[in-house]
Amino acid sequence: MIFNKDTAEKTAELLLQINAIKLNPENPFTWASGWKSPIYCDNRLILSFPSIRNYVRDEFAKNIEKQFGKPDVIAGVATGAIGVGILVAESLGLPFVYVRPEPKKHGRQNQVEGFLQKGQNVVVVEDLISTGKSSLMAVEALRSEGANIKGMAAIFTYGFGVAEENFKEANIDLFTLSNYENLLSLAVQKQYITEDQQSTLLEWSESPSTWGQE
Repeated sequence: MIFNKDTAEKTAELLLQINAIKLNPENPFTWASGWKSPIYCDNRLILSFPSIRNYVRDEFAKNIEKQFGKPDVIAGVATGAIGVGILVAESLGLPFVYVRPEPKKHGRQNQVEGFLQKGQNVVVVEDLISTGKSSLMAVEALRSEGANIKGMAAIFTYGFGVAEENFKEANIDLFTLSNYENLLSLAVQKQYITEDQQSTLLEWSESPSTWGQE
């Protein structure tokens, strides 16, 4: 669910402007999972544009507090959400921790890095939601440390049905600055893509795991 429509449209436009999101229905990308995709999203580019990262920081800080109440800790999911998570925590004057994909194999073998006390209220910040699997693994790592997860806030989601099911099963509320639906609407309006290309992009979202396969 998006925080609000105005933010969703503005965020989508900014991501397109800096090529954090690329749309190429005619020459699809291949994701690490092997899926063929007409869209590629790299929200880490936001950090290289001060005015845009400040916008993302401010929208996150304002809407997180409005939606979840002020938490005790902000947690970022490594590695894509560490940078923006720190910005949000700084804006809210809160401690920050981050969650590795798996525990370190040496030293203290931490998966959650930073100081976290049992029972603290945590909002998790993520850069991108596809199936939600890796994001929810971070939630479980925080829960295993005794954290009370208030919810998750992400920059962008593809809006896959499987992600919605995964978050529902994990009992986690997810809110995003923007999503696929608002992105496509804005992209047609601003002539980043044609209506025919929009149709192709909509087809992909219906069955992303099999799209483009013969």
